[in-house]
Amino acid sequence: MKKYIFISLIILTPFTLVLAQQTQKPPLHGKNWMAITGKPLAATAGSIVFQKGGNAVDAACAMLAATCTMWDVLSWGGETQALIYNPNTKKVIAINAMGVAPTGATPEFFKNKGLNYPPEYGPLAATTPGTPGGICYMLATYGKLSLKEVLQPAMDLAAGYPIEAQTANSIERAKQRIKEWPYSKKVFLPHVGQKREAPEAGEIFVQKDLLNTLTKMVEAEQDALKKGKSRAEAIWAAYDRFYKGDIADEFVRGAQEQGGLITKQDLANWKPVEEETTHVNYKGIDVYKLQPWTQGPAMLQALNILENFDLKSMGYNSTRYMHTVYQAMNLSFADRDFYYGDPRFAINQPIKGLLSKEYAKQRASQINFVANNPNAGPGDPYPFEGKQNPFTALLKTKGISFANDTVKSKGSAIPAHDARITQNALPPTLDPEYMDRMWRGTTSVEAADKEGWVVSITPSGGWVPACIAGNTGVGMSQRMQSFVLDSAQNPFNVVAPGKRPRVTLTPSLAMKDGKPFLAFAVQGGDTQDQNLLQFFLNIVEFGMTVQEATEAANINSNQLWLSLGGTKLEDRKPKPGSMIVNSNVSEWVRKELRSMGYSLTFEDRSSGPINAILFDWKHGSLWGGSSNHGEDYGIAW
Repeated sequence: MKKYIFISLIILTPFTLVLAQQTQKPPLHGKNWMAITGKPLAATAGSIVFQKGGNAVDAACAMLAATCTMWDVLSWGGETQALIYNPNTKKVIAINAMGVAPTGATPEFFKNKGLNYPPEYGPLAATTPGTPGGICYMLATYGKLSLKEVLQPAMDLAAGYPIEAQTANSIERAKQRIKEWPYSKKVFLPHVGQKREAPEAGEIFVQKDLLNTLTKMVEAEQDALKKGKSRAEAIWAAYDRFYKGDIADEFVRGAQEQGGLITKQDLANWKPVEEETTHVNYKGIDVYKLQPWTQGPAMLQALNILENFDLKSMGYNSTRYMHTVYQAMNLSFADRDFYYGDPRFAINQPIKGLLSKEYAKQRASQINFVANNPNAGPGDPYPFEGKQNPFTALLKTKGISFANDTVKSKGSAIPAHDARITQNALPPTLDPEYMDRMWRGTTSVEAADKEGWVVSITPSGGWVPACIAGNTGVGMSQRMQSFVLDSAQNPFNVVAPGKRPRVTLTPSLAMKDGKPFLAFAVQGGDTQDQNLLQFFLNIVEFGMTVQEATEAANINSNQLWLSLGGTKLEDRKPKPGSMIVNSNVSEWVRKELRSMGYSLTFEDRSSGPINAILFDWKHGSLWGGSSNHGEDYGIAW
């Protein structure tokens, strides 16, 4: 999770939008290209590749490689999911480079260890690595430069860079867990036995093993080129060395030595996938997300629901606006928590029904404008695609009935394992461990160029404290924890070998009048699509600039099942009525929200952090927004 320093935000009245005269960070402007990500040095990597003649795909891959090398809440063994606008085909495509559960990863395996979820950390938390394959796929298919050119900034960083305080302090805080894994200890703790065992801020942080791994990939590419292979074929040679060659051998050896399940066959069988997007049209704007193995469609569902209301007339962050957005998010996330999972393993997954406008109207009719509904549960999207719900019996065991599915419905009893904290029992503040699980972060990568290529990526996995696989220098993913072990919680997301977990990671692209309009993404676990939803509405409904929208105050709902962290069901249960709001919300609005059944927690910054690019077709230029949280940074030309 990224840590933030307090700086007061723009004060906004509860009923009318007061546009800022200044933002805390200036907007970016560019004509030729734009590169934005979670670390200044990583944004510089993108600019270097642009200046070499690369396109937005090349630059995005360079930034992704750099953020992995800098452990910006992710590592090389994590996962990548991307949306790319191809100006040649004029289509938005989705890249699925999410790893899968390894051989032996079954509900019974984890239950026999006394677990309610796969573990948060360590080798048993690891899916197969996806990011190296995702980079190779995007470069080979849509890039212009060689892997050597694109990885050079990351290799320079691996050879040694001045580590920033944020990561260095994260390592120091996590050093006891890091010491459980010998290869992580070797990399992260250069001062073992001293009072501070992690690197100091500004110290040159060297990763010899990772540099060796990246060098091997580049060598494989260069050898293939010498043999007359094409640029794309040479990049795939580097891919093969990682997933099928000596890098794979060492990765598997190191993972299994430390108790992991990943086999050489698991790596060889995995591959990145190009797939269809999901999308909806909101008031003439087409908004694109990945498939429901991510939480992305939940934002699309919320947009469909909110399209039934005049949000602008409610006023930005008025009581009624915040309540309406909160209720729409609760309904969408209740569907996410039950219906989302890897489509390749799904039978009759109702994505068409979930994204239908008619279903959204039904869900909108369930919103009670007097008080929060603490028992908002999954709806029944199946009739909206001409089918009968195959989970009716299972949902009945959860106390959910569709016979009288309106705001007056009383069919909302919850079984014991689903029981939620009552509003009267909600604490005035949320404990730090819960907040860490709620916000557990990643980074985001946004890139665009004058040729028309646009890239939005939300990569993650292998964050500190990461278990490094042998002498590869590659931190393994921790995404297994996003699976469930019981179909009663989500029949589409039960762990199985070869299956992708339902992740929080959710890049976004929006098109208007057949042209790119917005590329946007954010870090922050279950808050990602909540903040992206409000960012989008800030621009479309309230006329904010892209920088204003990245800094503007949002709300977050805790009335959902957490996707990350904790070892018990209790750790992840929804907290009905729990709302995170900005500290600048007026006392009057606070009073009104509490009267509607909300328990409020306050944050000085409540906008993300979001990174985004807006396309100004009137002037032929790019606008960039980069949140005033953390170290997110952009460069444009």
